Amino acid sequence: MKTRKTLLAVFTVLTLISFRQSCTGQEKKDTLKVLLVGNSHTYTRNLPHVISIISEGTGTKLLTKKSTIGAASLSQHWRSERGLRTKEIIKDGNFDIVVLQERAMEPVNEPDTVLKYTRLFCDYIKKYGAKPYLYLIWARADAPQNQEIINQVYSQAAKENDAKIVPVGKAWALAKQMKPEITLHNPDGNHSSVIGACLTAYVFVSTITGELPEKLVDDFEMIDQFGETLQVLDVRSADVAFCKLVTEEISRKQ
Repeated sequence: MKTRKTLLAVFTVLTLISFRQSCTGQEKKDTLKVLLVGNSHTYTRNLPHVISIISEGTGTKLLTKKSTIGAASLSQHWRSERGLRTKEIIKDGNFDIVVLQERAMEPVNEPDTVLKYTRLFCDYIKKYGAKPYLYLIWARADAPQNQEIINQVYSQAAKENDAKIVPVGKAWALAKQMKPEITLHNPDGNHSSVIGACLTAYVFVSTITGELPEKLVDDFEMIDQFGETLQVLDVRSADVAFCKLVTEEISRKQ
């Protein structure tokens, strides 16, 4: 009799938990704290926020923070120049992942410097319990031939430091192959267009979470501290669908 009562009590508790989950929606998602270290290629088009918004459609919510300033190199981040506090933020932030983004032309002009400061940062990141990721940037619009050099430098850096690559530059090159008329660069030929930012964010989410949302994101909005809705990116549904398609293809190639 006592055993029956115990089993009945367990069954009742499980039923209540199941009922509560069905009333409140899905179970609480996993979360990862992600710090993005870089410059304007990291903060343009509200990239960290867009990454977080897209991740809401996956099983892992990415809580993003950035340490950036325009045209910053990893060496400047490392030496805490220009008011940067990146090392302090890593030390105190309890991050799961830290993403490193080097200045756009540095892999072409100063590959040894890229490798040096990537190594220093990766060791430092691991020391404080996070996993290093490398944001493989795209080549400038007027020098697409540099993409292969950029790929090689980042590949070497990743291999030497047991770091994961976020293959954004490779995804951009693939997108251009699949749709030559697409505009991924801003008019300056350096930074990302709206579509370029969308593709970049999708590649980030796919690389970190291992999945993509089944449903296309119709809007990229967030709520500010005053409860107001902010649109952080405005992309046509057809372009979002293409970005997702390219991301799925580049993920298969990795």
